[in-house]
Amino acid sequence: MSNTVLMQISEGIALLTLNRPEKLNALNYELIDRLMSLLDQIEANDGVGAVIITGTGDRAFSAGGDIHEFSESVAKGVNPAVRDFVRRGQGLTARLEAFPKPVIAAVNGLAYGGGCEITEAVHLAVASDRARFAKPEIKLGMPPTFGGTQRLPRLAGRKRALELLLTGEDFLADRALELGLVNHVVAHEELMSAARDLAKRIMGYSPLAVRSIITAVTRGLNMSIAEGLLVESEQFAQMVPTDDLADALAAWTGRRLHDDPPRRGLFSRYF
Repeated sequence: MSNTVLMQISEGIALLTLNRPEKLNALNYELIDRLMSLLDQIEANDGVGAVIITGTGDRAFSAGGDIHEFSESVAKGVNPAVRDFVRRGQGLTARLEAFPKPVIAAVNGLAYGGGCEITEAVHLAVASDRARFAKPEIKLGMPPTFGGTQRLPRLAGRKRALELLLTGEDFLADRALELGLVNHVVAHEELMSAARDLAKRIMGYSPLAVRSIITAVTRGLNMSIAEGLLVESEQFAQMVPTDDLADALAAWTGRRLHDDPPRRGLFSRYF
């Protein structure tokens, strides 16, 4: 069994750790395949309500695609192998984006190239104040290949995305927050606690409602607003006959007017 990605399940949260520290957790065929396999297991596991992805060590979340492995294929002229690497990488980010359970990136260090593209694709991201981001593919004579040319403009806007893509310059976590690439920046030592608290907060709600929202947002981004509204209506209609909705409405309407609002708990320490 490959150990390029480690999985630990605790309190309903699956922690996936990219585990190639000697390569700054760079993405190769083996790691991508392992991550895809674990996502399949997590989707089928009703005991898991959320996923956190991080990297081994303090230096890197992921330095991106494994350039050495990629360059060997190019040097050999193995065009099908190169295309397959791109296909797998795009398949991974598409899988993360459409995953039916919330996926949170806990960005603990460098997130370059494909590592940055994973951060773009997941539903939510919390970054350490030591994290750095970059789209350095231009310096290697190629465009991003795991979806960066499509997702980054949708997150940051066309002109800001193009500047990052065309210069390859790195940027700090606060800049990533400003661009909409991450949701929160926290002290490095509080990163995993913050990511887990965010996951627990979401897991306190109906899993069906969470899935419906993820589906509506993900599909809607590739549609007109009118088409997206139809998806939203479909998702709501699917919720109507469920116990989740009935229980939530009963609990909500049963509250007394003078009840205090729900506490945010430990999560409020960070955000």
